[in-house]
Amino acid sequence: MRAYQLIDGNDVKALAITERPAPQAGAGQVVIDVKACSLNYRDLLVVKGSYASSGRASGVVPLSDGAGMISAVGAGVHGLAVGDRVAGAFMPDFTAGVLTPELQAGSLGGAVDGMLAEQVVLPAHGVVKIPEHLSFAQAATLPCAGVTAWYAQFVGGNLRPGQTVLLLGTGGVSIFALQFAKLAGARVIITSSDDAKLARARDLGADEAINYRTTEDWPEKVLELTDGRGVDHAVEVGGPGTLTKTLQSLRHGGSISLMGVLTGVADQVATGLILSKNIKIQGTYVGSVAHFRDMNAAIALHRLQPVVDKVFDFEDAPAALAHLESGRHFGKIAIAVG
Repeated sequence: MRAYQLIDGNDVKALAITERPAPQAGAGQVVIDVKACSLNYRDLLVVKGSYASSGRASGVVPLSDGAGMISAVGAGVHGLAVGDRVAGAFMPDFTAGVLTPELQAGSLGGAVDGMLAEQVVLPAHGVVKIPEHLSFAQAATLPCAGVTAWYAQFVGGNLRPGQTVLLLGTGGVSIFALQFAKLAGARVIITSSDDAKLARARDLGADEAINYRTTEDWPEKVLELTDGRGVDHAVEVGGPGTLTKTLQSLRHGGSISLMGVLTGVADQVATGLILSKNIKIQGTYVGSVAHFRDMNAAIALHRLQPVVDKVFDFEDAPAALAHLESGRHFGKIAIAVG
């Protein structure tokens, strides 16, 4: 079977298709015929060798996110069968409870093999059934961006109806966060540098849209839109380059779910605002298998449609990564595998 693996280099072309033996299901494992994968910014960092959490392991199969159909089941597996439509969790061993360094080390597509292959073998406890109404490309967007947005809104942020949430940009996490916020009956203010993307966000339910290039002091605009109060919660994907402005946009006693490094990993942070406004900042590193199942139940109930910007062929995975790096996408980028 064919699989991509990391090779020498530090750009989006630093991966190659190889032939590998077909995986076998051991006890407690399942083999998945992968039908589609999706990209996250973390995948780009891994391929380029700049992802500090796992480093760069030559020969590793990249990408954390994929969906497909079970083709083999090992001994002792219950609740899953050949033919089930499934996705792998970002951290297959993080089934519930508190995240630990050991569980985090098992993140797919980092230091261990990921999903960009025609077949993969995963522990059954790290595999979830996908909502029936979703295509494989849509389902492949769920393990990282979907679960991260779910955790950010409902676990880290405890978002409730009637609250106002601030979202930065129109990438995968932010668009999922928009869709989940509207399911919860929340008001959404979203930012982007692209008016066309802001228009699409409005079509998905965003209540207010701010172009942060033409409105440089966008926290002041957020305060204006909230009658000077500030937002209740923010999903912060930018990192240190936007965190201070996000803090300025928050109400006293508000909260931030912080998971982004799009602007880097080190900068000065306005700690005085955190203290004076009594702000809670919750670090967000995806979520557990239990969170994945909870999210899928809501997606199935509301027949939510994940937003897929573009689907690339398996042979064009480097072009898919280049499209991600360009920032031209809206929502998620997928790769057809099967």
